[in-house]
Amino acid sequence: MGVVTGAADDDCSAIGTYASAGAQFGTALLWTAPVTFPMMFAVVYLSSKLGQVSGKGLFHVIREIYPGWILWPTLIGVLIGNTIEAAADLGGMAAALQLFIPIATPIIVVIIAAMIVALQLCGSYELIRNIFRWLALALFAYVASALLARPDPWEVLRGTLVPTIHFSRDFLSILVAIIGTSLSAYLYTWQSNVEVEEKIAQGRVKLRERQGSSESDLHKSRIDILTGMLFSNVIMYFIILATGATLFKAGQTNIDSATQAAEALRPLAGDAAGILFAVGIIAVGFLAIPVMTTGAAYDLCQVLGWKSSLHEKPSEAPAFYLVITAFTAAAACLNFLGLNPMRALIYSGIVQGFSTPPLLLFILMITNNRRIMGDKVNSLPLNILSCATVIVIFAASIGLVMTWFI
Repeated sequence: MGVVTGAADDDCSAIGTYASAGAQFGTALLWTAPVTFPMMFAVVYLSSKLGQVSGKGLFHVIREIYPGWILWPTLIGVLIGNTIEAAADLGGMAAALQLFIPIATPIIVVIIAAMIVALQLCGSYELIRNIFRWLALALFAYVASALLARPDPWEVLRGTLVPTIHFSRDFLSILVAIIGTSLSAYLYTWQSNVEVEEKIAQGRVKLRERQGSSESDLHKSRIDILTGMLFSNVIMYFIILATGATLFKAGQTNIDSATQAAEALRPLAGDAAGILFAVGIIAVGFLAIPVMTTGAAYDLCQVLGWKSSLHEKPSEAPAFYLVITAFTAAAACLNFLGLNPMRALIYSGIVQGFSTPPLLLFILMITNNRRIMGDKVNSLPLNILSCATVIVIFAASIGLVMTWFI
């Protein structure tokens, strides 16, 4: 499941954000990939461990230990972030399809949203995952395209190893978007809940049967998540490099359309660049959007005490599936506001950058709570890495806010 989470992390919003970062700043932001990699591993592993040890989803635990004045603002922030990012991903998929299908974006969005809901109601997320996870390998085209573009090795090395920070609104906006989309809040709730779902699949239906985890199981999770996050991070690095070596070099610093974003793949695919771009965007969209909308449904249903499990049929958990449908419909409706779909992908990353810090702080505190985690509380190195992640995310968000007033 770690690879699926990693692929879902490279959703349409992430691709749009990374492509814009490379086009606007060249190789100057390559360092964000190696810096965010350990952070991505830490936050997803903490969420995985929480689900395995407690046998509960993230918001189920938050509801039990925090008062309503903390619970509800956190929940609302996460639901808004998930819905906006799902909306941006739907718009990004529609923009990619418009390269070949001359239909208005809102119509394509409605068709895609209906297909996703139908697959979840009539099939399962496992079906979606099995169909599209191999198509997500199209993202590796950015690796080949970056290499074929022959970027300056010294610029690449400097951009990778020497962090560059400009205290400008544009730079900090894209930096917050990169952090927000690579450490998106929907990953935390999804990972904690998917661990619960895995135990239910093993027949451990009752809570007391799901609680607890062995060191061997946690070790397997670490390897699985490390692999998934590495996949996600490598793709992130090469999207920035590919667009930096092609679009930035050509002076095309602003990406306002799917056609411009696809140009980064031209060194590899030539005239077929648009097709390759569309395949990658659509594949990750079908992987990621159900993660976002189902994650939001998990969160809301757990807070309200409603049954929530993908192993239940719609007739057995009607409220859960109704909420999934509602969030998907809300995401589709946001595309009728007329926003530029490629710019919306970046804005959704910024929104996630602001909604992520408080939730990550709660996860850190919960996984250090012996009443919940027993002897599986965090180790000192993991706490140091997690605390550093929280500080970095808060600092980037505060820095961006300061540029609005200075």
